[in-house]
Amino acid sequence: MNTRDLLIGAGLAIAIAGGGAAWFYVTHHDVLPAGIARANGRLELTRLDIAAKYPGRVTDLAFSEGDEVTAGQVLAHEDDAEAQAQLAAARAQILEARETGQRARAERDAQQAAAHLAQLELDHVHVMARQHLVSDMEVQQRQADHDAHDAAVQAADHAVAAADAAAQAVQAQADRAGTVVGDMVIHAPVSGRIEYRIVEKGAVVPGGGRIGSMLDPSDMYLTVFYPAEVAGTLHVGDQARIVLDALHRQVIPATVSFVAPEAQFTPKYVETTTEREKLVYRVKLQVAPETAKQYGTMLKSGMTGDGYVRADPTIRWPDSLFLANAK
Repeated sequence: MNTRDLLIGAGLAIAIAGGGAAWFYVTHHDVLPAGIARANGRLELTRLDIAAKYPGRVTDLAFSEGDEVTAGQVLAHEDDAEAQAQLAAARAQILEARETGQRARAERDAQQAAAHLAQLELDHVHVMARQHLVSDMEVQQRQADHDAHDAAVQAADHAVAAADAAAQAVQAQADRAGTVVGDMVIHAPVSGRIEYRIVEKGAVVPGGGRIGSMLDPSDMYLTVFYPAEVAGTLHVGDQARIVLDALHRQVIPATVSFVAPEAQFTPKYVETTTEREKLVYRVKLQVAPETAKQYGTMLKSGMTGDGYVRADPTIRWPDSLFLANAK
């Protein structure tokens, strides 16, 4: 084979390779009509901690990584023996406080009856005194008895109030102990998918300590970055499209849920054809919960893809991004 043939063969190879590269670029980066903007981004799901409110030993774990759970589902138990003991003690104190209150009320009733009788006797002795049938000393004695019974009634009133306050205090202690017992059972905060199981059965966790984490599929969005000329035309609620690389370029409907009020430099992980120093605005393209639910576990945090928006809501989506039933 002479030099001329080698050059021709090399030229054909380069042409074929260049054509293949061009085909790949066109099929993955279609030429968009005016008014449609594209940006590369990553899919994000809101991560929620599964945490213990109070310190304690984990006695049971009812979830594994990857499990689908529903809001309120029991995920774990902590040892509640101490809290149960506090609850039992508080309930016993409630009974004691109620008995004290009953005795105080009985004493007050007795003192009120005695005070009423003393008042009648005082009234009677005043009548007799006006008729000069009793001495002044007798009147003074009846007055002293009346005043003593009035003081006893007031003291009984204070005793009843103190008993009621004590009963309320121990009831509050019982309510708190009951709340602690209830919080020793750890529930799923929302419906979603378990991401990590951080501890195992028997582990001792502090108050607020995490035992796992989960992803909330109802809060799923693609974070993208657009230059000012694009971001300036966007409004919250505008239609958008998401195309994920891992889902064979399926088109997912979305809406603009956030446009950053301030510009920033393009993050390093974002693929862009513009210079790195160019300022951009962070935008969230939200996937509706019912849409995310249709994809189940296929949508995962960190998936890369492209986000598409329109500068004008009246612009028609190109056929490659058109969804008949999208809102």
